[in-house]
Amino acid sequence: MKIWVPERSFARILSELPGVECVVFDGSGEVPPGIEDVEIWVPPLTPLPDTPGLLRRMKGLRLLQTVTAGVEAYRPYLPPGVPLCNARGAHDAGTAEWVVGAILATVRGIPGFTDDQRAGRWNYHPTKALADSTVLIVGYGSIGAAVERRLAGFEVRTVRLARTARAGVHGESMLPELLPEADVVVLLVPATASTRRMVDAGFLARMKDGALLVNAARGSVVDTHALVAELTTGRLTAALDVTDPEPLPEGHPLWSAPGVLITPHVAGSTPASWRRIQRLVRDQVERRLAGEPLHNVITGAY
Repeated sequence: MKIWVPERSFARILSELPGVECVVFDGSGEVPPGIEDVEIWVPPLTPLPDTPGLLRRMKGLRLLQTVTAGVEAYRPYLPPGVPLCNARGAHDAGTAEWVVGAILATVRGIPGFTDDQRAGRWNYHPTKALADSTVLIVGYGSIGAAVERRLAGFEVRTVRLARTARAGVHGESMLPELLPEADVVVLLVPATASTRRMVDAGFLARMKDGALLVNAARGSVVDTHALVAELTTGRLTAALDVTDPEPLPEGHPLWSAPGVLITPHVAGSTPASWRRIQRLVRDQVERRLAGEPLHNVITGAY
């Protein structure tokens, strides 16, 4: 079984399995020979520009296992009948840590105090607090549950919302009603046609004065122009690990907008995430070899 993996660490943990041949391909060099014989492809963290072309050439592909939770870069181009599995669960801890850290940093004014420190200013002033706040998690899944667990000690009220209502979780039709109640809105939805720019001018207008928008989903979920307009008024603040466009180009107005904390899509990029991804990939390959059901198979509405 020929497997393409994104780095040597994956090859080390897979090559000991019987009948497995690993080829390291991270997209930085020439396409390795034998692409038509690849049965399992584990693409790198950042999707390759010629993903559609590579998939067309993979005539023997039997599984595409991503190292990300998002699969929007692959799903439209996958050959019929080839299972697509994501890394659901592997990034939960890292992303949840980033969400809570970004909320605390923004609410307590840490970026501003950091600027004061660099300038040598002792600029005393009170800040907001997270305690007694309402946190609305939009896109409540495994990462949302991990965020909620980490918020448990901060004396907040957590409100859950997902595409479909279930016990303890509101359906998406409740979003307009819930937005005005939230002090913090955390975005964790997948990138799909239905979520593209769901956070538009109307969404932002329904958020309460002084609320914080946290985007740990995808940049395409937010209308950047509308967000910049709201930030400029000072009515809302934002913490963004993802942007649209991404990477955010030099001179873009979002860089200089007031009240925004921006990190370069690093929420899930931690050693813990990578260890969990490697364990998942090995488990998936073992399941494939044994003919057992795979984890995290993407089917139906995503």
